[in-house]
Amino acid sequence: MEFRHEWKHELNAMDLLVLRQRLRAVLRPDPHARNGRYEIRSLYFDTPTDRALREKLDGVSCREKFRIRYYDGDTSLLHLEKKSKRGGLGNKQSCVLTREEAQMLVEGQVDWMPDHPQDLVRELHTRMRIQGLRPRTIVDYTREPFVFAPGNVRVTLDYNLRTGLSCVDFLNPACVTVPAGNAPILLEVKWDGFLPDVVRDAVQLPGRRVTSFSKYAQCRVYG
Repeated sequence: MEFRHEWKHELNAMDLLVLRQRLRAVLRPDPHARNGRYEIRSLYFDTPTDRALREKLDGVSCREKFRIRYYDGDTSLLHLEKKSKRGGLGNKQSCVLTREEAQMLVEGQVDWMPDHPQDLVRELHTRMRIQGLRPRTIVDYTREPFVFAPGNVRVTLDYNLRTGLSCVDFLNPACVTVPAGNAPILLEVKWDGFLPDVVRDAVQLPGRRVTSFSKYAQCRVYG
């Protein structure tokens, strides 16, 4: 399992304007983004005792969480993802789910999972059976992504964070989400072996420090 370096910085609206211009001058927009951005909807899983949430709030260094995700309202392409953290390093494993499989997960139907060809699906099934992992909340936000080939760098600006409260009807576009409290704008920087100086300089802002902000934890602000 290969881990990547990760930085997060909380921003305000003025920071966003400044960084957007800097990043456009130095990096190139992610070619998968439409008009430079895309809308992300994720459904996060947690245990009945909120293990993933508690580990995040308690600052546990080694932790994992599962989610399902799609982009720009397109439910024809869905990904099951497992995010692993080891201090300041992160890893993401991913596999494709069909819409039918995702809907069965939302509904708690798991009989199809043990014989699935994807290891990640089988691992999620084991966690659901042993730990009681289940869909917990929807997380929506807007992302502006940039890439830089040297160092395999990815820089993103995330904002308009919204929570589905107790709703887990992940594939229903009519599922209501609300602003997730007073959530900040978030800068994320991810890279492999090295971070080029040109990128390091571009993302620096006075008074901004690395943070451990979690979108999932913020979206649990209402329970």
